[in-house]
Amino acid sequence: MSGLFESLSGAQGIRAEGKSAQNIANFNAEVSKQQAEAERIAAGFEQERQAKAAEKAKSRLRAQLGAAGGTGSPVAFDLTKEQARELELEQLLIGFEGEVRAGRLETQAQLDTLQGQFARQRSKNLARAANISFGTQIATGFLTGF
Repeated sequence: MSGLFESLSGAQGIRAEGKSAQNIANFNAEVSKQQAEAERIAAGFEQERQAKAAEKAKSRLRAQLGAAGGTGSPVAFDLTKEQARELELEQLLIGFEGEVRAGRLETQAQLDTLQGQFARQRSKNLARAANISFGTQIATGFLTGF
């Protein structure tokens, strides 16, 4: 009987709409979580690529300094040390930026999940209101003799 009542009041459709909205939100949240993981992996690969490029750049600088005959000077040591710092900072920045992007996606996933929960709860409340309204109309009809 409650299924018929829910169907006649429109509550059944409202509940289905809320469940559908929650399913869509959960799907979007899962996609965002997967994108966050992909961002972390991509940042890791980019860090590895940058580390290899950094080693080549340091070797190239050492070779150029050696060809110029300045490998033993304090200036050459400072240049090499400064370049190593900059390359390490670049590598750390790549990881940090990847983590920031992943964090944004994870936050979006949480927001999507909450929006789905709110949509479902809202549909429950609307369905309850529809049932009450429909029940009131029926009771009023019986009391007034249709």
